[in-house]
Amino acid sequence: MYEVDQQDRVVELGDVPQSSIGAPIPVVLADEHRVALAYYMENTPPDWDGKSVRVRGPLTDGELVALVLFKDPIAHMFGPPNDEAFAGHPLAGRGLEPYAAFRIENSSWIRRLERMNSVHPYHRPERFWELQHLIFAFHDSTFECVCGAYEIKTARGPIAEMIPQMVAMLGWNRE
Repeated sequence: MYEVDQQDRVVELGDVPQSSIGAPIPVVLADEHRVALAYYMENTPPDWDGKSVRVRGPLTDGELVALVLFKDPIAHMFGPPNDEAFAGHPLAGRGLEPYAAFRIENSSWIRRLERMNSVHPYHRPERFWELQHLIFAFHDSTFECVCGAYEIKTARGPIAEMIPQMVAMLGWNRE
């Protein structure tokens, strides 16, 4: 993980579909040029009584799925913290919370990546100024990505069946 300083500012993303609070089952597929993320969206049935447990798995049919494509990624990480250890994230005291998506303005991680790249003979610091540090906080994991842009679409079905769509998003499908 990275260390933060006083410049990092957490901003919640309003255009990102809410992940399932209980079981988003996020999946990441990546290469050097793109990263695709899929997760179950919050989709509480109107007749749910709030007392029973709704179990979902990778093959649960009929679920709403968010598919996020991160363009021009520089770095990404997927793992801890989960919702129970979220207070241990270096940005937790700045408004970062579980079950939501955020952009980190003046990101320490981006500034660190820029400094690391500064030894390159053709280093251009302005290239890093256009990047975004995004965080998707799920129930059991957190996904972070430094990228140029992202786009979101939604689908319906088991998350396991989203893999071909993710492959297409990465441009790996044969013409």
